[in-house]
Amino acid sequence: MTQPRVIIIGAGFGGLYAARTLADKPVDVLLIDRKNFHTFTPLLYQVATCGLDPSEIAYPVRHIFYDRPNIRFLMGEVAAIDHLRKTVSVRTSGTTQEEHYDYLIVAAGSVTNFFGNQTVARAAFVLKDLSDAVILRNHILRLFEKAAWVEDAAEKQALTTMVVVGGGPTGLETAGALFELYNYVLRQEYRHTQDMVAHVILVEASDRLLAPFPEKLQQEALRQLTSLGVEVVLDNSVQEAGEHFIRLHDGREIATHTIVWAAGVKASPLADRIGVELQRGGRVPVGETLEVIGREHIYVVGDMAYLTNPHGMPYPQMIPVAKQQGMHAAQNILRQLSGQPQTAFQYRDRGIMATIGRSRAVAWIFNRFTFTGYLAWIMWLSLHLLWLLGFRNRVSVLVGWVWNYFTFDRSVRIILEHRELEPVREPPLADQV
Repeated sequence: MTQPRVIIIGAGFGGLYAARTLADKPVDVLLIDRKNFHTFTPLLYQVATCGLDPSEIAYPVRHIFYDRPNIRFLMGEVAAIDHLRKTVSVRTSGTTQEEHYDYLIVAAGSVTNFFGNQTVARAAFVLKDLSDAVILRNHILRLFEKAAWVEDAAEKQALTTMVVVGGGPTGLETAGALFELYNYVLRQEYRHTQDMVAHVILVEASDRLLAPFPEKLQQEALRQLTSLGVEVVLDNSVQEAGEHFIRLHDGREIATHTIVWAAGVKASPLADRIGVELQRGGRVPVGETLEVIGREHIYVVGDMAYLTNPHGMPYPQMIPVAKQQGMHAAQNILRQLSGQPQTAFQYRDRGIMATIGRSRAVAWIFNRFTFTGYLAWIMWLSLHLLWLLGFRNRVSVLVGWVWNYFTFDRSVRIILEHRELEPVREPPLADQV
């Protein structure tokens, strides 16, 4: 190869936008991921709650770059990074191969953080990829099928009680969608079982929901969620969890077969392979250029990167941050190749939003303008349609949303797996990249 070689690890938002920035530039790009598709993770909860089909939020990586001759894709698991030899070891189809790089961008994302609570790690479901969403969907539908024929009232209630842990956007969106799945869809199909009532509980360890939002929107989110019918438990953490229960810090025990953990993430274990001292949450310390401190020509972006903003706080592990950092790291590589100095990363914060349910949402735009209710919900829908990859996917999701809005129907109520599945545990390295 006569052109400099850039290896990008991870086809999430950070890696994808880094590759897009390098497309058609005088570099040879190798994009590595253990899956052959990019997942639009903000809509995983809709797959888990029967709102969307998995194929509607996934897009083949090869097709994204099929007309970009300088970008190639390798499906495999990154096993090692050698910064001295500038090589990456990749396991693929039972063999291991070494790939040389001139520049490396690591964008392997994050994994679920159980904060050392092994009982939760064993019992809880998570929503980090498509398989997680399908497993949770199968689980919920199987429990309702079972509850329809259970005569014991206490067992019936446990089967239809769902606990979501975490008061961030993912927690609120999942809790609201679970409640609506029963009350707007499944309830019509279980009319013969009058005593089967779904109970959704959201548990948050702090005293408020949506911590990054203004207090006004925090209170509005709480009001909208409770008005929907979700029970909100604040200032109470999870002490222990089992197959059929969850116990809170204040001693309250809830009988449930479904615990969805949305309480935090930490950097991919691949961060350990870089060989530097990690920061809080297992994140890799990077300089203002996004280059790893002490590792020349290695950049880390997105959820794995630890970089503080002008206020001294680390940038949040959010999709807009990952996208902008991926593009900036790629631009800095191009600047180096053209003999120009690298520039410092500056995050352009366009705002944050969260949906709670049908016509329920909160939005904080440009950290200045606040919106709630129907208008915020429409803004959330529009933004996520724009972010979604592929025209076919956009049309399919839009049609599905419109159909659901007017008919209260979610057609993807299919149990794909009939055998019992274990709840998703904290995944090993092989599940990260």
